[in-house]
Amino acid sequence: MKKGIIILILLIQLQTKAQELFVMTEPASNMPTGSIGVRTMNSFMFGKNNKLNYHLMPEIMWGINQKWMVHLQSFQSNRATGGLNLEGGSFYAKYRFYSNDDIHKHFRLATYGRFSINRADIHQEELETMGHNSGGELGIVATQLVSKLAISASISYENVTDNTSANKFPKSQSNDATNYTLSFGRLMFPRVYKNFKQTNINLMVEFLGQTLNQNSKSNLDIVPSIQFIIRSRARIDLAYRKELYSSMLRTAPNGFLIKFEYTFFNVTK
Repeated sequence: MKKGIIILILLIQLQTKAQELFVMTEPASNMPTGSIGVRTMNSFMFGKNNKLNYHLMPEIMWGINQKWMVHLQSFQSNRATGGLNLEGGSFYAKYRFYSNDDIHKHFRLATYGRFSINRADIHQEELETMGHNSGGELGIVATQLVSKLAISASISYENVTDNTSANKFPKSQSNDATNYTLSFGRLMFPRVYKNFKQTNINLMVEFLGQTLNQNSKSNLDIVPSIQFIIRSRARIDLAYRKELYSSMLRTAPNGFLIKFEYTFFNVTK
């Protein structure tokens, strides 16, 4: 009887959460209480003369409770020397402050923040505290789930500083920006749940935009992706990021992303 209850709970979690695990953005929902997740993002972005910029971003995540979750992440890339170099890291926290749950649907709101330290060279006008700039970001995200479709939107304020004393942020560029995202995800398979061992396949499309506050330069990207969730623990994301529009300098806006993630449940309960 107890085993049956556990399986039922897992099935409910799969049906209500699987398709809102977006590739590029965090939804308003949190990972299960007491769980620890490990993730690595591999970014293959193409710059001028088709030069490949590789970024490796390993990450560890902790679901403290229903309201709070935190992430620790490091940034490594091959931009400076051609070899992989540690450039910095960040601390991310999210607080879910509103939840309206119903059968096969829910609406949630959360606020989040990121603080990053980075020693990479400042090489573009676009601001990005996840991998390029030192600084902070503070935002709010809303996520609506209806049956197999999830929609999530966020807006945030980002402010960056010097990366190092020898790598100062250019005074001629805007050091703060407004970021905005819109994400759609749909569970495509399985059509009917039988057990938690079934692999989930989700299709997604996300829109990522930024406007520099001091000069109104902006950009907008589209990111289509496919996601596989295996045994409700392991996750593989395959995505392509494409610039739709930009009036600011960006050195490598287009490329492929691959994410691997694994969750350990009930670690800290």
